[in-house]
Amino acid sequence: MLRLLSLKFARVYRCGKFLFAAALFVTLLLNTHNLLASFQRNELADRRFLGLNKCPACFGTSWCRKFMNGQVTFETWGRVRLLDFFNVKNVYFAQYGEPREGTRRVVLKRLGSNQELTEIDQKICKRSTGRPRCDLVQGMYKTEFARLNGDVRLLTPEAVEGWSDMVHCPSQRLLDRVVRRYAETKDSGSFLLKNLKDTERMQLLMTLAFNPEPLVLQTFPSDEGWPFAKYLGACGRMVAVNYVGEELWSFYNAPWAKRVDLAKQLMDIAEQLTNNDFDFALYLLDVSFDNFAVGPRDGKVIVVDAENVIVADKRLIKQNKPENYDVWYESRYEDCDKEACLSFSKESLCSRVTVDHNYYAVCQNLLWRGAAWRGTTGGLLHDPPPDVAAEGRLAALLDECARPRKRFGRFQAARELREHLARLVDEASAER
Repeated sequence: MLRLLSLKFARVYRCGKFLFAAALFVTLLLNTHNLLASFQRNELADRRFLGLNKCPACFGTSWCRKFMNGQVTFETWGRVRLLDFFNVKNVYFAQYGEPREGTRRVVLKRLGSNQELTEIDQKICKRSTGRPRCDLVQGMYKTEFARLNGDVRLLTPEAVEGWSDMVHCPSQRLLDRVVRRYAETKDSGSFLLKNLKDTERMQLLMTLAFNPEPLVLQTFPSDEGWPFAKYLGACGRMVAVNYVGEELWSFYNAPWAKRVDLAKQLMDIAEQLTNNDFDFALYLLDVSFDNFAVGPRDGKVIVVDAENVIVADKRLIKQNKPENYDVWYESRYEDCDKEACLSFSKESLCSRVTVDHNYYAVCQNLLWRGAAWRGTTGGLLHDPPPDVAAEGRLAALLDECARPRKRFGRFQAARELREHLARLVDEASAER
């Protein structure tokens, strides 16, 4: 009976695959004209495709000349609009060319799904007219994004607090840094909001409210050693960032020496974002294998999705001294039925000086044996060599980092784990 059922299931599965392939073939056949047209034209020079027609309800215009001059072109399959159905995140790979520098690979992002971008339009209209539909460009001038224009000298915490994760608990020092490093203006370098044009101010504020990832990349740039992808520019609702390399998930089954090195780098990133000379703590709220990439030449791990990042100003916390500000905050492990989920209190992240959130996020979602992603468990450090497994220290430190048994045990475990991984990296290198 079981054999009969399995045979029937196999037939149904094969039939389903055949029908899907046939439907895809028919769809391609019916869209042959559009398919050929897609390869013949460069849609990245089209204002409406880029969303330039929606400015200032957009993310910027600094790269528009490069787009319009044909310097940015989709890689082969990126030109096929039919495949956008599968590209839910609206992330594209493209080639960018400069006469003297040649071409290089870049990543283009719309910073949201089609549904999320539609919701942005509706929110702007509701803020300006109370209705979900309106003339978007005119509507922008009736929102708080426009009311903060004029003679306002500074972008203040009171005006934008809570708009997004980046400014869940902003300080004046952070906002001055955001304005001073804003790359979508020719007059960058000044922290005075009034030095920006009206359209530039509205673009900055809209980005801050709906998806602050470009501002995170600009405010904490890779050129200064921050572990983020390099921001290049924007045109309309298309943002360009530097291509880093393959996503971390591609290295899940890499040789042990490679995985140990990547794990060490991930813990170093957690440390850098938590404790640095600038006294800004950047807490990663969305940590998964898809949100990190590895450079093909230097093997460096970089954060490639920075939308959900809380920035806490430790100097302000020490100055204001909120209740329990000097008590260490330890994130609690909680079982979850979803992949890459985290438990945290935004209020605690914003009001404590010493926080273990980044160590917790990296250990639980990426390194620990309980880390689950795409139907697998075991984490990046799965199946260690027999001598490492027999020693047991690595497994014990990972367990304490993900699910601490002692009070404040994660802090010590994270420090010792970084040291232990560094030793394992040296040992793996010596064996090569």
